[in-house]
Amino acid sequence: MARVRFIGPEPVTVPELGARTVEPDEVVEVPDDRFDGYVCQTTNWEPVEEPKAGDEAPVAPLKKTAARPQKEG
Repeated sequence: MARVRFIGPEPVTVPELGARTVEPDEVVEVPDDRFDGYVCQTTNWEPVEEPKAGDEAPVAPLKKTAARPQKEG
């Protein structure tokens, strides 16, 4: 989980956090995959602790297979 600080002027209710009310200057934990969705709102949120590099879901390796030759017909 990443952490962000709410820097807005008055409390807000955040549905994504279970309809939790977040107060100005309060630090909350958000899912790593949603971190960018918060900190891109620079007038409302600021980063406190970014997602750790190893916390992302593993990405399946790209499979490279040779193309099958087409049958002449």
